[in-house]
Amino acid sequence: MTGGEVAGLIAAIAFLILAVGIAIFVLRVAAVTKEVKQTVSEVNKTLDVVNSEMGGLTHEVEGLLVKANTLLNDVNGKVATIDPVFTAVGELGESVSALNNSTRNLVTRVSGGVVNTTKATVVARAGQKAYAMFKKNKTEQPTK
Repeated sequence: MTGGEVAGLIAAIAFLILAVGIAIFVLRVAAVTKEVKQTVSEVNKTLDVVNSEMGGLTHEVEGLLVKANTLLNDVNGKVATIDPVFTAVGELGESVSALNNSTRNLVTRVSGGVVNTTKATVVARAGQKAYAMFKKNKTEQPTK
């Protein structure tokens, strides 16, 4: 064998090794591409299912929000209806408390002694506290 034939043989073997390496690389890339294609197909199917279910879920959530708004409007209307009742109870409590204080002062002046707390005072103070709590809760409610 001459030097040219040896060089040609080495070049052919190198080309064969290069061709085999490229073939193996191309086969692996093809396998990965096939797996990616299958994954994308499965993702598309899953997204189709999710999108079809999302329409029903969106409809249900919308219905729930409408019902919640209706309920909130109803509650606000009822609170507005009973607002004068709590106002009247609070004012009545204040009036009874003032009357009780006046009566206590009168009795103290007449008898010169200390007067015990009466049931009317307890009721008046309870009414005042209920009115104050109602008024506080009403001011803390968010407005529309």
